[in-house]
Amino acid sequence: MAHDNAPAVGHEKVERNIGLMVVLILIVVAFGGLAEIVPLFFLKDTTEPVAGLKPLTALQLEGRDIYIREGCYTCHSQMVRPFRAETERYGHYSVAGEFVYDHPFQWGSKRTGPDLARVGGRYSDDWHRTHLINPRDVVPESNMPGFPWLDTGKLDGELTGKKMQTLRLVGVPYTDADIQGAKAAVQGKTEIEALIAYLQNLGTVISNKR
Repeated sequence: MAHDNAPAVGHEKVERNIGLMVVLILIVVAFGGLAEIVPLFFLKDTTEPVAGLKPLTALQLEGRDIYIREGCYTCHSQMVRPFRAETERYGHYSVAGEFVYDHPFQWGSKRTGPDLARVGGRYSDDWHRTHLINPRDVVPESNMPGFPWLDTGKLDGELTGKKMQTLRLVGVPYTDADIQGAKAAVQGKTEIEALIAYLQNLGTVISNKR
């Protein structure tokens, strides 16, 4: 009994005090995160865009937002890992400089469908249109749902310029001309046209593709 009532020393103080333990865990995790993340901001390879990288056009930007809205990122990744099996199937592995202007990144977390990081230019616009409306018309075994409403949904461009302004605040180099012409660039276009424009742009800045 005398031993049980003895004052806690060393790590016993932490083990007996849940509040203190939580605080110390948070401090350790915070420092660990900083040690991993902060150095990346000083590496040019992770902060400099690859040669030829351009911001998304107004139409492609609207397509990116439709891609997010429809949950495409839940079934498709946009990250080719540096493994032989992946580079032989998809092309050059992904590099950090490709994603400098992506806010947020669309790397995804699973592949129910194939990776899309290098899909740009691989199929025609007509193929994408058919595939998005009814995937089984071009891939009979596909379990992807169709998105026929994209073919009739129209863009009005009311917020496109404001989206560009916001992205410019975080470093995407949109010009005043880009922002001023955004509404006219998308007005009258369908949502499916915007999504196809976005898909056709993916991975095109890297020339070594499958």
